[in-house]
Amino acid sequence: MAEDAGPKRTTYRHGDLRNALIRAGFELAREGGPEAVVLRATTRRAGVVPNAAYRHFADRGALLHAVSQAAMAEVARTMEAEQAALPPAADATAAARARFRAVGTGYVRFAREEPGLFRTAFHVPGDMTHAADETAAGDGGRTPFELLGAALDDLVEAGVLPEDRRPGAEFLAWSAVHGLAALLIDGPLRGLHATQVQQAVQDVIDMIERGL
Repeated sequence: MAEDAGPKRTTYRHGDLRNALIRAGFELAREGGPEAVVLRATTRRAGVVPNAAYRHFADRGALLHAVSQAAMAEVARTMEAEQAALPPAADATAAARARFRAVGTGYVRFAREEPGLFRTAFHVPGDMTHAADETAAGDGGRTPFELLGAALDDLVEAGVLPEDRRPGAEFLAWSAVHGLAALLIDGPLRGLHATQVQQAVQDVIDMIERGL
């Protein structure tokens, strides 16, 4: 008798099953976006019976939220990596500007490199309730929204952004960069050449800086 080509794990140590299901859902999201994260496919990918998911997730929505948070953490890690790769700046003002720009370039880079995960990261509840949850944080402990906020605070401290214009600046900057990212992966800017994409990203961030 031929052996089963896909051996399945049917037992997990405490806590491992939930993490295994999130990892499986994460890979499905990478391949097909939020629509691909369904309970049956996730349990199959994790190697457990379908009902096993209900030990940790009440329904598909709960699983998708957990996967969304994991995808958001990857957005944060890409933004952190973009900041970590910055060369030494001439002064505090230049450093603050560079960190702010790296938030935007990292955000768009993630969208283009991982469109399935990017779409899943923003398949979230209709409010900001989970924007600061540690499950969406990168290695430095900050979520994408918090990284943007910290970069704007740096601009204030460096004297680039007037303090009275700081409140709500996250939403203005986020809206512009997210709109560009969406156009690049799902809209009419999908066909732009890499150099055109790079220029568009820089132009949008320039526009944001001038408007802050």
